[in-house]
Amino acid sequence: MKGIGAAGMRALHAAGPVALLMLVLSPLAVLPSLAGFSPAGGLAAQEGQREARETAEAAELARRDSLRRIFDPAGAFEPLDLPEPGEFRDAAGAPGEAYWQQRVDYHIRVTLDDDRIEGTERITYTNNSPDSLTSIWVQLDQNLFRETSYGALRAEELGGEVRHGGFFKDGGFVISGVRADLGGEMTVPEYRTEDTMMEILLGEPLPPGGSQVEVEIDFAFEIPETGGDRMGKLDIRGGIIYQLAQWYPRVFTYDDVNGWNQSPFLGQGEWYLEYGDFDVELTVPRDFIVVATGELLNPEEVLTLMQRERLAEARLSEEAVHIIRPDEAGEDHTRPPGEAPLTWRFRAENVRDFAWATSDRFVWDAAGWEDVLIMSAYPQESIGGPAGSGWERSTEYLRHSVRYYSEKWLRYPYPVAINVAGLALGMEYPMIVFCSWRSRGAFLFAVTDHEIGHTWFPMIVGSDERRYAWMDEGFNTFINYYSGIEFAGGEPILGQLMSPAQIATDTRLPSSPVYTPADSIPEADIGVLAYNKPAAVLVLLREEILGPDVFDEGFREYIRRWAYKHPQPADFIRTMEDVSGQDLDWFFRGWIYDDAILDQAIASVTRVGDTTRVVFENRGGIPMPLEARILFQDGEEQRYEVPVDAWQVDGTYVLEVPGGPVRNVQIDPDGVMPDVNRGNNVWGRGILGRRPPR
Repeated sequence: MKGIGAAGMRALHAAGPVALLMLVLSPLAVLPSLAGFSPAGGLAAQEGQREARETAEAAELARRDSLRRIFDPAGAFEPLDLPEPGEFRDAAGAPGEAYWQQRVDYHIRVTLDDDRIEGTERITYTNNSPDSLTSIWVQLDQNLFRETSYGALRAEELGGEVRHGGFFKDGGFVISGVRADLGGEMTVPEYRTEDTMMEILLGEPLPPGGSQVEVEIDFAFEIPETGGDRMGKLDIRGGIIYQLAQWYPRVFTYDDVNGWNQSPFLGQGEWYLEYGDFDVELTVPRDFIVVATGELLNPEEVLTLMQRERLAEARLSEEAVHIIRPDEAGEDHTRPPGEAPLTWRFRAENVRDFAWATSDRFVWDAAGWEDVLIMSAYPQESIGGPAGSGWERSTEYLRHSVRYYSEKWLRYPYPVAINVAGLALGMEYPMIVFCSWRSRGAFLFAVTDHEIGHTWFPMIVGSDERRYAWMDEGFNTFINYYSGIEFAGGEPILGQLMSPAQIATDTRLPSSPVYTPADSIPEADIGVLAYNKPAAVLVLLREEILGPDVFDEGFREYIRRWAYKHPQPADFIRTMEDVSGQDLDWFFRGWIYDDAILDQAIASVTRVGDTTRVVFENRGGIPMPLEARILFQDGEEQRYEVPVDAWQVDGTYVLEVPGGPVRNVQIDPDGVMPDVNRGNNVWGRGILGRRPPR
C-alpha cells in the first residue's frame, strides 16, 4: 500500500466498497486524489485549489478532445498493420504448423533463515527454436530493490513515491556462483550482469531442435520489507508472514517474434515467462507452515496426522474445513515433534513461475471443488471486522471463482488454488495468489476473484505482460465482470467501473492508447489503460457488436488455441475475426491501437414534405454502429439501426424517416455506448429511456 498511508486507507474504507473495488482493479487511479487528502487546512484554500484543478483539467480535456475529434474514414477502416502470418502463426490466429517455444525446468533448493533466502537452482534449458543460441539471458528481479537500480532511479525521477518501490541498502541478489554444462562437464562460464539482467555466455552455441544446457546458480537475498507490493514480510501478532515471489533467477523468454525478450524490471511492467516443471525444496524453521505453487510431496514429514486427516476431509467438502483453527495458530502441537528445520518439497508441472508463503501464525482452511484443493492461509487479525466478513470467507470466494471460470472458459488445470493474506495488496502466481490481510467484504471478494482470474491470463494463456498489459490485466478484469454478476445474483459488482459513462470518462483522460507498453504508461493511467478500458471494450464487443454467443465462442477458442503458449495481439484479433466471420480491424484500431474517442451527434432534424430528415455526425475518431429512437408527435416510437459501415464514406449519415411530425430523436436510447458527449445525442422533447445495467 505504499504511497497511500493510514489516512488514505481510512478515507477509502469510509468511502465504502465501490471505492475499494476501484482500488483493487484500478489501484493507481485513486492515488492522485488520495495524495491530496488532508483533514487539516482551510476550507477556502481547499476550495480554491479544487476550482483551479478542475479548470486546468477541463482545459486539458478540451485540448485532447480537439486533437481526437477529426474523423478520418479511410484511416478508421484501414486494415491494421499486423505482422504477416506464416509457418509459426497462421492467418486465422492459431499457432502455425511450425510453431515452437522454449522450455525451462527448474530444480531449486533454498533455506529461509532470519529474513534471508539462500540456495541453489539448476536450470534445464531446452532450445526448441530453429536458431543457435550463444547465451542465456536471466532475470534478476530482486535487484530492483537496490537503491541504485534502474527502477529506483526512475522512482526518484517520478518524485520518489511509487507503488512498486521498496528499495533498501541491502536489496538485491548476491550471486555467489554460476556453472554451466559446457562440453559435458560443469564449468564456470563467462557472464555479465546489468541491473536486473544477467547474460550467461555459453562458449559453444546451443544447437536448435531440442538441444539442452544445464545452468546452476547459487544465490541469496535479504527479503524486502515491502517488495514492490508484490512480495515481502508482514509482522503480525506473535509472528510474521513472508510472501515470496520474484525470489529466484528466472530465464527470459526467447520467441519467434523478438528473439530474446530481455529488458530491465522497473517495477510496473510485469513478466513474460517460459513454461516448465518445478521441483522445489524449501527449508524453513520448524514452527512455520508453507503454502506454495504445486503439490506438496512430503505431507507426512511436515504435517501432523490430524492436519492430513483434515485435508482429506476438506477435499470432499464444499464448505471450508479448518486445517489449523484460529485458536491453534502458532501452537506447538500444530507442528511435528522435534527442533530442527523442516524441508517442504513441492512439484509443479507446466507452469511459468513459482511462488510461496510461510508463517508461524497461519490460520489455514480448505475446501474442495471436483479434484482441486482450495485453500486460504491468513492471520487471526484478518478474521471478521467492521466492514463485513473477513478472511474466514476467502475459501468460499476462491471456490466460486475457480468453479465459475472453469465452467465458463476453460477447466482449472492445477491441483491446488491458494489465497494468502499478507502485505501485498493483490498479486497473482500459478496456483497461489497474495491479497492484503486488511481486505474485508466486497473488497476481499473482488481482489480474490481478480487475482485467481489471472490463472487464465497470463498463467494459462502466456502473453507478454510487459509489452501488452491489456492482454493480461484487461482480459482478466473482463472475465471478473461476469464472475461478479453471477456471485452477486445478477447485479454487476463492477458495474460502475464497466459502465458506458465511466468508460467515456476513462477514454478522455489518458493521453496514450491501450496498446502502450506497461513501463511507458504514466503511473496515474495504468488503472485505466491496462485494466478498466480494455475490459470494458471487451464487454462492448461482446454485448453490442458480436453478441454473447459468438463472442464467447471466439474467446474460448482463443484460450484453447493459446493455452500454455505465447500469443501476440494479432493472434487474438485474428482468432476473434476467424470465429465471428467479421472484420474487426476498425474496432480494435479505435479502442486499442488509437487514443480516440466516441462522439455520435445529431447535427440537424428538418421536416421535408411528409418526411423527417435526421442528419447524424460522427464527431469522434471511433466509428461505431448507431441506434436511434424516433418518437413521433402521436406517441408512436420507432428504432433505426445504422451499421458501422455507414461511416466508411464520411462522418455524416442522413436518415429519412417517413410518417408524421417527429417530437424527439435520441441516439443510443439504452445508454450502452461510451459516448463522451451525451448532450448532442438528443433533439426535441421526450422521456429518455435507459436499459438496465448489464
